[in-house]
Amino acid sequence: MPDVVDRATRSRMMSGIRGKHTTPELLLRKFLHGHGYRFRLHRKDLPGAPDLVMPRHSLAIFVNGCFWHRHTDCFYATTPSTRFEFWQEKFSTNVERDRRNHKDLMYLGWRVLVVWECGFKHSSERLRDIPALIEGVNQYQEWPAVPPRTC
Repeated sequence: MPDVVDRATRSRMMSGIRGKHTTPELLLRKFLHGHGYRFRLHRKDLPGAPDLVMPRHSLAIFVNGCFWHRHTDCFYATTPSTRFEFWQEKFSTNVERDRRNHKDLMYLGWRVLVVWECGFKHSSERLRDIPALIEGVNQYQEWPAVPPRTC
């Protein structure tokens, strides 16, 4: 299936995708700060430069887009039909890099929390679950654990 927009428009759209200070990240930061949690942003000295770092809780938080980081069984983790092989390679590289960074962080004694973008799309009220994940003891957690909307 051909792209629905011309090449220049697609290029402009893709160049506008940010890696830092995204809407889900800002929403999470506002929620956490409002609940008394303090954190550092984008610590480059840690593997993967986590979006938020909470040293008091030994917690590194990644706010991931379902499309780019391939949230398992998520409706938003689609694959473009044009240049299919390119996208498959891109996504598999992203997922492998994420796994490696999470593993390295845990080896260094950090806990990892991955917050998926889809969790914000269907009910920000569910953010109330986040403090329990922060205070918990699990070394690796995802929120939401199950995508709110599947394929």
